[in-house]
Amino acid sequence: MHYLRVVEEQGRYVASLSEAGLPTPARGEVLIRVTASGVNRADLSQIAGRYPPPPGESEILGLEVSGTLDETGEPVCALLAGGGHAECVAAPAGQVFPAPAGLDLVTAAGIPETFLTAFVNLIVEGGLQREATVLVHAGASGVGLAAIQIAKLSGARVVATTRSADKLKAIEAAGGDLAIDTAHRDFVAEIEKCWGRDAVDVVLDPVGASTVAGDLQVLKTAGRIVILSTMSGSETSLDLALLMKKRARIVGSTLRARSRAEKAAIVSRFKGEILPGFTSGALRVVVDAVFPVARAADAFQRMRENRNVGKILIAWRRD
Repeated sequence: MHYLRVVEEQGRYVASLSEAGLPTPARGEVLIRVTASGVNRADLSQIAGRYPPPPGESEILGLEVSGTLDETGEPVCALLAGGGHAECVAAPAGQVFPAPAGLDLVTAAGIPETFLTAFVNLIVEGGLQREATVLVHAGASGVGLAAIQIAKLSGARVVATTRSADKLKAIEAAGGDLAIDTAHRDFVAEIEKCWGRDAVDVVLDPVGASTVAGDLQVLKTAGRIVILSTMSGSETSLDLALLMKKRARIVGSTLRARSRAEKAAIVSRFKGEILPGFTSGALRVVVDAVFPVARAADAFQRMRENRNVGKILIAWRRD
């Protein structure tokens, strides 16, 4: 079996294929022959040595795949803690779900990490209710576009931010009611101008240090801010008096580090509550680019340079 090995040399990624034995599924695992794997920012952190896989999980990069079950040929998707950027992967059975009917299998690789991340942080951690208002930062990323769609599917009003004017149309196409270019406009002022003060029920924030104070300003009483990454840094100052006044909750969240049992429970809910949206047409995977394995380094570089709108995928084979 071949798998991707990616290193950084002089500011650019270099990818090569290494060889390993075919994974042997342990109890409770299934073998998947990978059709495509999704590139995520977590991959870049792992390459940099800042985000190792949980103990006992594969050291190979890759948190999501589509492919076919080795035993039955059934088309599936899988959420992983590692091992996805490879020809085959042994995946926990509870983290595997059917690929949506009518969706090509390469595109389906863009579902597991992004849509499950959006689901767990908006619905499970954020407690999103119908007719709520949601703020999504980095709205044109894979997770951002998934979050906008899930929020709209849940009956919410959505404002999303980006630092590139070129990405505003993607936010609007995904269903965003208000799209803000934060390179030129202050998101707090824009939200207050359009919807008034204290308008937001749930914030999905992968940016961190530079946005969390503003998140608190626009938050309603008893609202929630869910922090899922720290792209602008992990240390910031916060008005604790305002936090108490609003009875706000700031929730720290990760998906990769959760136990297999917890992930299986999340996937089970996702299958019932969200997955049918792909078949009905209410949800779609926004694909930025699909790279062949031979150009995998370009896929990682594209994400590092923040040029993507939606998912970057690596195609291992065409089914």
